[in-house]
Amino acid sequence: MRFTIQSFAFHVLPMRTRFPFKYGIASMSALPHLLVQVHLEVQGRAVQGLATEGLPPKWFTKDPDTLFEQDLAEMLAVIKNAARIAQNAAERPVGFFEWWQSIYEEQSSWSQLREVPSLLANLGTSLIERAVIDGLCKAAGRPLHELVAGPAFGIDLGAVRQELQGMAVAEVIAPKPLQRLNVRHTVGLGDPLRLSDIPPEEKLHDGLPHGLDESIKAYGLRYFKIKVCGKPEQDLARLREITSVLVEGCGSDFHCTLDGNEQFQTLESFRDFYNTLAADVALKPLFANLILIEQPLHRAHALDQAVGPAFASWRDGPAMIIDESDASLADLPRALSLGYRGVSHKNCKGVVKGLANAALLKRRGLNLLSGEDLANVGPVAMLQDLSVMALLGVTHVERNGHHYFKGLSMYPDEVQEQALEVHKDLYHWHAGGFPTLNIKGGMVELGSVNRAPFGCGVAMDLTAYEPLNAWIKRGGMGEL
Repeated sequence: MRFTIQSFAFHVLPMRTRFPFKYGIASMSALPHLLVQVHLEVQGRAVQGLATEGLPPKWFTKDPDTLFEQDLAEMLAVIKNAARIAQNAAERPVGFFEWWQSIYEEQSSWSQLREVPSLLANLGTSLIERAVIDGLCKAAGRPLHELVAGPAFGIDLGAVRQELQGMAVAEVIAPKPLQRLNVRHTVGLGDPLRLSDIPPEEKLHDGLPHGLDESIKAYGLRYFKIKVCGKPEQDLARLREITSVLVEGCGSDFHCTLDGNEQFQTLESFRDFYNTLAADVALKPLFANLILIEQPLHRAHALDQAVGPAFASWRDGPAMIIDESDASLADLPRALSLGYRGVSHKNCKGVVKGLANAALLKRRGLNLLSGEDLANVGPVAMLQDLSVMALLGVTHVERNGHHYFKGLSMYPDEVQEQALEVHKDLYHWHAGGFPTLNIKGGMVELGSVNRAPFGCGVAMDLTAYEPLNAWIKRGGMGEL
């Protein structure tokens, strides 16, 4: 399946959260949602592919000394550079995997010369990759899971990592994409835990749950991702209250992960922190249901050589995975050699890269492939992410876009109506007058996502959104 790239178009939809999402060193109340459209010619047929991404503060680069406007400008520069490389690589008809290798390698080389972090560089690669995948699925009229393992995409895992020689994509993905998965609810550092705790002036009146206790009751949640700040005197009190809310709402029938948010500089310091929490009697129900720890060490130190002996000496320690440190293709093999047990998948880190990571875990007999979120919302970014999670067989995925944003209310009416029509299983019409996720028994149904070309299946008229250059020129960044 060969294609050429004619052009790209970039548009912006500014979004505001229902209430601030506090994670690590950032507290997000607004962000630009970037829409990337690619104009392809696929075997003589013109087709458009689409990918979108919210651009959050302080995740791709966790530098406390820069302003969000500086970080955002760098994110956009990285994305535009990836588009330039991608278009040059597809001036003549090219196959998908050959094209992907070319843009990944050139973007990586460019980022090293410019001293751009690999995690940020891959944001650009992944956005362009997703837009092209969407276009190819549309051109074929077939969903992702029917194309990704076959000759249409031509993905050679052994060419991505030597260790994967002889391993086919079909051996890595689920025999059939999952038809439903568990929503792992984010408990942010500033999220209210009980409705009764919310001051009257901070209460929301949009009909969606706000407190953790409300969310459990409204959605039937059983999976949770709990963020910690790394200070025992603060975390102990909050975790005790979280545990109390979980037990009240779920009994013993719940599962959780802890997100360390890169708050620690050494594994020894995290071990002391963890042991302090684990020794607390009130937290026994939480630790009895703990699945894994996500990235407790800062990315500057998470893959240091000293981490290996520290893991080796902590024989009864919890399973730990990398998230932010999964920046380049070299990082997961290094992490596993040090003692980490797995990795997160997010589409912002790349679809082919995610397949290669899943393959490496399978080859080494490991199964901790976690699904994490970046406050994704539909009807594009989140649904494309769900499509890949279903493909990889990830049974519980952090989903928080529906919690921090008001459904699809920020989109034009025709997009909202079409999303609800195409995805009757995934969305429902909220009494407040907007589509929102239809979470029942803590799960979402993925039938319509798996039938759509690349999860979405919703037509988006980009003329309804402001062109990126016009948004920048009029100072749109300053409005966030």
